[in-house]
Amino acid sequence: MSAYVDEAAIVYKGKARHHLTADSVAELHAFAAAVGIARCWFHRASRHPHYDITCPQREAALAAGAHAVDSRQLMRLAKRLKPTVSA
Repeated sequence: MSAYVDEAAIVYKGKARHHLTADSVAELHAFAAAVGIARCWFHRASRHPHYDITCPQREAALAAGAHAVDSRQLMRLAKRLKPTVSA
């Protein structure tokens, strides 16, 4: 399983946010749960399935083995995923 985080640092509600994706939606949910990211942060209806995560969550994801990628790479990876009805 591979998970990926970008360096986006988009400020939302006063905190920088990054994006987390993986090689499949199932892997994405499993990885997010393993590093303590709540399912409510998942963007199912977007063009690219991903989680929005804070800087501390990004650091936890990297420590757990996520690959750091730039925003364009993350977008390409996430767009390959097919959102599932139960996601």
